[in-house]
Amino acid sequence: MRSEAEANRALELYADTVRRICFIHLKNYADAEDVFQEVFMKYLLRDLQFESDAHEKAWLIRVAVNACKDMIKNFFRKKVTSFDELTAEPFYLQEQEAEVLSAVLTLSEKYRDVIYLHYYEGYSAIEIAKTLGKNENTIYTWLSRARKRLKEMLGGETLGK
Repeated sequence: MRSEAEANRALELYADTVRRICFIHLKNYADAEDVFQEVFMKYLLRDLQFESDAHEKAWLIRVAVNACKDMIKNFFRKKVTSFDELTAEPFYLQEQEAEVLSAVLTLSEKYRDVIYLHYYEGYSAIEIAKTLGKNENTIYTWLSRARKRLKEMLGGETLGK
């Protein structure tokens, strides 16, 4: 089990990233918070020694993505429409940001993940490939296809490379 100092350091460094990943996947604040807590509980209880901060962050991202997938598979979640899905765009986003985020959220999971990690977290394609356990060229292809789909959805607006 990790110390309180280690836990606080990890929360300071990675809380926003994990929370955003959870929200991007689950599109629901309450579920995202549940998974967020689950991810950090696994972190606290796991005595894994990380090679570097980047390895630690990649581990947290991978655990968050897997926990989100598990929650999405949950029977109850499939049979219920959340209040967040019924409401309009998130209140804390500007109109253009909300439009882009809405478009990103409609992408398939693989495209949504690479777009988020690349543009919101600043990972390179090589780093994303290592984090997701995919081939580097696959990540480049997914980024290209995701950009193309977003451009179509947003009426010609495009994300920078």
